[in-house]
Amino acid sequence: MDKTLKFADSHEWVRNNGDGTVTIGISEHAQEMLGDVVFVDLPDVDDEIDAGEGFSLVESVKAASDIYAPITGTIVEINEDLEDSPELINEEPYEGGWIVKVKMSDAAELDDLKDADEYLNSIEDE
Repeated sequence: MDKTLKFADSHEWVRNNGDGTVTIGISEHAQEMLGDVVFVDLPDVDDEIDAGEGFSLVESVKAASDIYAPITGTIVEINEDLEDSPELINEEPYEGGWIVKVKMSDAAELDDLKDADEYLNSIEDE
C-alpha cells in the first residue's frame, strides 16, 4: 500500500496529486468487505462534493454501498473505465480502481484524515 495515501473512517482513500487535486477511491479493506463489484454509479464532472456526504454508489454481489467524500471540492475527472470494468475496484483498489479526481476547496481537510498506518491499525481493531 502507498504510504502517502490518507484515509477516511468510512474507508475511502485520498492521494494528493500535488497540484491542488486529489484522487479518491475505496480501500482494499472496503472492496474485500463488499465482494465482487458489479456496478459503480459515477458522479458527473463539475459536481460539487462536500466532506462526509455521499457522492457515488458501488454495487457488489453482496450489497450497495455509498461512497462518501473525504474532502470538499469539485469533481474534475471521473474514472470512465469503471463503467465497463467495475471489477477494477477489486483488482486494483489503489491504481486502476480510483473513482474520481477532485479539485480541493481546502487542502487543510487532508490533515483531518488518517495516514496509512493509523488506518491499518483502525481496521485491525474491527
